[in-house]
Amino acid sequence: MTTFTPKAIVHKRFGSSACYEVEEVHESTQNGCPGLAIMQKGPCLYRCTLQLPEVTVVSGIFKKKKDAEQSAAELALEKLGINPATKSPSLQEAWDALVARVSFLFSDEFLSTLHPLSGHFRAALQRDGDLSGQIPASVIAIFDATLCNMCKSLDPKVESNPFLVIPYVVRAAARLSELISTSEEELWFRRRNPYAPETVESSSIQQLGSTEIFSIEAINVPSSLEKTVERVILNVSSSGYFLDVIAKQLGLSKASDVLISRPMGKASSETRLYFAAPKQYLLDMSSDLLNAKEACNSEGSLNARASYLSGQDIYGDAILASIGYTWRSKDLFYEDVTLQSYHRMVIGKTPGGIYKLSRGAILAAELPLAFTTNAKWKGSFPREMLCTFCRQRRLEPVFSPQSTLEESSMSPKSHKKLKVTDLPVKEAQYANGCVVAAGVKDSVESGGSFRCEVKIFSKFQDFILECSPKDSFKKQSDSIQNVSLKVLLWLNAYFRDPTVPLERLNASADGLNIRFDPQNFIKVFMLCQHIHNVRHNETEEGKSVCSNSMNVSYALPGREFRSLNIEGPDSGVTPSNGSLSSVSYSVSLVTEGEHMKELLESSDDFEFEIASGAVIPHLETVVMQMTVGQSAFFSMDLPHQELILAAADDSARMLPLLSSKTCFLEYTITLLQVTEPLEDRMEQALFSPPLSKQRVEYAVQSIKESCTTTLVDFGCGSGSLLDSLLNYPTSLEKIAGVDISQKSLTRAAKILHSKLDASMSAINSAVLYDGSITAFDSRLSGFDIGTCLEVIEHMEEDQASEFGNVVLSLFRPRVLIVSTPNYEYNVILQKSNLSSQEDDPEDKNQAQSCKFRNHDHKFEWTREQFNCWATELATRHNYSVEFSGVGGSGDTEPGFASQIAVFRRGPVRQEDILPEVSDMEHPYKVIWEWSSNDSSRSAVTN
Repeated sequence: MTTFTPKAIVHKRFGSSACYEVEEVHESTQNGCPGLAIMQKGPCLYRCTLQLPEVTVVSGIFKKKKDAEQSAAELALEKLGINPATKSPSLQEAWDALVARVSFLFSDEFLSTLHPLSGHFRAALQRDGDLSGQIPASVIAIFDATLCNMCKSLDPKVESNPFLVIPYVVRAAARLSELISTSEEELWFRRRNPYAPETVESSSIQQLGSTEIFSIEAINVPSSLEKTVERVILNVSSSGYFLDVIAKQLGLSKASDVLISRPMGKASSETRLYFAAPKQYLLDMSSDLLNAKEACNSEGSLNARASYLSGQDIYGDAILASIGYTWRSKDLFYEDVTLQSYHRMVIGKTPGGIYKLSRGAILAAELPLAFTTNAKWKGSFPREMLCTFCRQRRLEPVFSPQSTLEESSMSPKSHKKLKVTDLPVKEAQYANGCVVAAGVKDSVESGGSFRCEVKIFSKFQDFILECSPKDSFKKQSDSIQNVSLKVLLWLNAYFRDPTVPLERLNASADGLNIRFDPQNFIKVFMLCQHIHNVRHNETEEGKSVCSNSMNVSYALPGREFRSLNIEGPDSGVTPSNGSLSSVSYSVSLVTEGEHMKELLESSDDFEFEIASGAVIPHLETVVMQMTVGQSAFFSMDLPHQELILAAADDSARMLPLLSSKTCFLEYTITLLQVTEPLEDRMEQALFSPPLSKQRVEYAVQSIKESCTTTLVDFGCGSGSLLDSLLNYPTSLEKIAGVDISQKSLTRAAKILHSKLDASMSAINSAVLYDGSITAFDSRLSGFDIGTCLEVIEHMEEDQASEFGNVVLSLFRPRVLIVSTPNYEYNVILQKSNLSSQEDDPEDKNQAQSCKFRNHDHKFEWTREQFNCWATELATRHNYSVEFSGVGGSGDTEPGFASQIAVFRRGPVRQEDILPEVSDMEHPYKVIWEWSSNDSSRSAVTN
């Protein structure tokens, strides 16, 4: 017979919703030195807290973590009444156990315990007249987890519909007629004989004459989608039963007509939905397998909003309230549920909303598009968010990380980011870039890599989806975070448009290596379509402008600012891709024409990584145009009102403004600080002038010596080289730049425009193009000189080779200057002990292999690899090539920090003559152009 540990049983029943938190407990010991005031640290001990949906327990103190976890699991099983025995009880045994549990609930012993349900029993004793002592059947069904688990053994459907517990409790109570009186028509229970006076006294039941009224804010969620969600006040008496107050608010005469949802939010939360049970539901008790959904459909209407929030079917109008009894106290627990709370719960049901709430920046943050490093990630981590998302919908994510090894490249050997290979894990490993035979453990320690897949199942183990990306990572934790983010991004896209055709949904899933079961997926997320349609209708009819989603990214491509103004002196310190920018900001709702302004959201120090998609696009676009110390003011159309109401402290006050006024959002931003990527920080700290400036100076000197008149900078970025050229007298008459980043090009355009207008240089024409440097554009063919500084390492190796072939065979400049990092120099850079945000204190393998200088680098070549690449290209296309560099020395190991290849075109050979190139081959888009003849016609195109 198989024996399962308590932890294994907990995992089998609760899956990922079981959360273990182990803490160290330090006990002091005698220090052996009388009079010494310093206490010595004793052995490290552990204590574990286990959180389950129904209960939270804390273990004792143990020497081993695993013992503490097993103890917590065992305590939880005892508290839930789960017998860890391996043999399943017979049907009769299950019924006998259920009857015994119901009997215990109506005992003197249970009344005085600290239990959420015993609080209802005590409160029921204070009800007036015939209602005294009456306990609604729905209360027993919901608030005793042990009873629910017993019913699950009788009927697994109880897992998805907890109200199926009610008929089983009714039948069990019928076998206890001497102890319990019941009413099947009205669904309540009452103990026949009064409790002993000493039991009542010890249970701290409120005495007459000391009544206190509590006014508790709650939310009315109407069933009709045409009605708005409203704030209500529950006036609850300390000597009464709060469920009677809720019943009255719902228009019911008896509390026994109220059904109660599962808790929403944390396991210990008392935030629940209360709604009226349809009569047919209450009366149809003839079958053990009561089909509540069909009964409800016959009389009530599905409350789409309430069902979406709770993750279970809610019918008719509902009250959202946070009130009840807990394990911690016999007193009634309550807290206000505001309209803001409600709207935050709504947006918190989507991946993007979960991230916004974790950052406390509903109107500024967006779910990032990539996970780079632990240090740069802000807010909840992807794995945590995915687990939260699944827990809300009673789904189970299963992560399967596995070790893999980097595939060796033959020619040239390259130091690439680790990729998945087909090498058997037990047969090979990497040590310093070489494949050697070893086991899994050794491979990990010597530079192995990880990939991770995740599968998501329903509580009944129905397959929902899986994601099996090809990407691999140096650390197991990074592989888990990245696969989690892929799933979150795909789900977030679905929530933006749940009505997307299945073909498009499949196509987007394929792009992220996601496979899903359409039938099960739609079944789980069916209510999203109802909510989506509501939001769509509200958007079309109202004054707010947004796309069709609840958690919508409202700064969409093509949307214009209503206004934009940047103030303050130019400090010269600007953000760049990969840098961390810190801003202070505020967002206000402004009513047009009336000059009314309501502050919605603000932060004194909000940090995000540029180009990671972690903020709304409009905000990042503005920040990219600022320098440190500058302030910006811009306004834009409204996002969906759900976001505004979730951000506003007084949501009720915002509603009339949004419905009757023409409003817009006004952002005020100050750029406080820019922390440059690790690559830039290392270069500035170790080289004077900084390595980036040395590269530019090398190129400028070569250009001056060549006496050329035309230049194109491939991968010009923010225009640092083109800008520097304007500081020196040269023979250049025409300059051009190409890049794929419109943000960088916009920055370059503004810098060049202001300098050229004030410059006395010989340059009479300047153009910036948006395009890929691996594509040919005839307008740049035949330039005198081309430059490509620290660009190719941001491409895949095959793309770098494609660029080399295109530029030397089609663009054919007389001279081409290419620079790229020297991987061999990284050992010097990374032994400098520079503190960096990318350093992970848990990464014990950092010292064993050099990291790339930038997380966006796809490869970094040694001198031999770079020489091989450049020489092959030069030979193939009739160019000569010379090698040099900057930073360090070419005469000593490990060479220059940045290696440079200068290609020079040779005499034209017959085989080099190519067919005429069409002048209409113009894939590049002009972003900005300037002419000395008419500088007024220069323009920036976004």
